[in-house]
Amino acid sequence: MELRGVCVLLGALLLVNCSLQQTPSRKKPVKKDATKDHAIEELQKQINDIVDELNLLKERQALQTVCLKGVKIHGKCFLADPVRKHYHTASEDCNALGGVLSTPTSSDENDQLRDYVRQSVGPDDQIWLGVNDMATEGTWVDQTGSGATYKNWDASDARSPQPDGGKSQNCATLSAASRSGKWSDENCRDEKASVCQFNIV
Repeated sequence: MELRGVCVLLGALLLVNCSLQQTPSRKKPVKKDATKDHAIEELQKQINDIVDELNLLKERQALQTVCLKGVKIHGKCFLADPVRKHYHTASEDCNALGGVLSTPTSSDENDQLRDYVRQSVGPDDQIWLGVNDMATEGTWVDQTGSGATYKNWDASDARSPQPDGGKSQNCATLSAASRSGKWSDENCRDEKASVCQFNIV
């Protein structure tokens, strides 16, 4: 009987031993070296700073290229696109280049833009401006949604002073043929040339 008890005890011990051998041993958690982690974080920060600086330099170089191809007026660069497009297409193309449709903010800027359009697009052409009243009829806003601070509507025709298109004409144009670059409202689906505006940082 004692032998049987010893055998059972020995068998139980063997089972426990086998199960312990099959269970993967747990490694003790290795303490992280705080100085190494700090050094890695510091290097990552420096890399991120270098990448940010490189991106800024690329933007400045692209803007300088735009200014060289176009014209600089009042701290902004303007680049003409003589290809005639719908208003929305012209706006999207400017956005893709990192700019917006031109939006003069003073009579001097408007006159200089008109002169640039005469030279680069044509003396009798019109360009889309970054001004529209699509959201609320009669409330003309720029492409940021802010109210247009400067307007140069053509009021020379007493029978039909601009803007006169109602709900069918919601996009503003500048006429190079007009002596002072007068504006009119046109149907946004018409095809006009455009000038992209880039703010110089």
